[in-house]
Amino acid sequence: MADWNTRLEVRLGDRTITPITNFAPSFNVPHAVIHSLEADGVGYVRQPFTFTFTMTIPAIAGAVADLTELAVTGGEFAVAVAEKTGGDWVFSALKFGRCVVTATQPSTVTVDGVPQANFTCMALNVGVED
Repeated sequence: MADWNTRLEVRLGDRTITPITNFAPSFNVPHAVIHSLEADGVGYVRQPFTFTFTMTIPAIAGAVADLTELAVTGGEFAVAVAEKTGGDWVFSALKFGRCVVTATQPSTVTVDGVPQANFTCMALNVGVED
């Protein structure tokens, strides 16, 4: 029985991004239904998938500067979401390769609290490590 005390960590290349306050992956695998003169819904065509994710990182972390530079230059990078400790998850690492930043949005600087930087990214290669 899992006790859910495992922490996930996000790695940018070979170093851990810390702290990260939010990591939200999403993917889309669209299908187009094929119709015929004889019948509706005779089949489907699978279209290319798209895999995107957003990361929210406190603007005091050094990874924010690295990701901002990659966004400006259009550089590719790799991200992995991995178990730090424990064995509660079905995967030991979820790897995103050939990632690019598609949008970035820094938060407003306030007197209290740390400003956050939001990065919207897309991955061309996705893999799971058991």
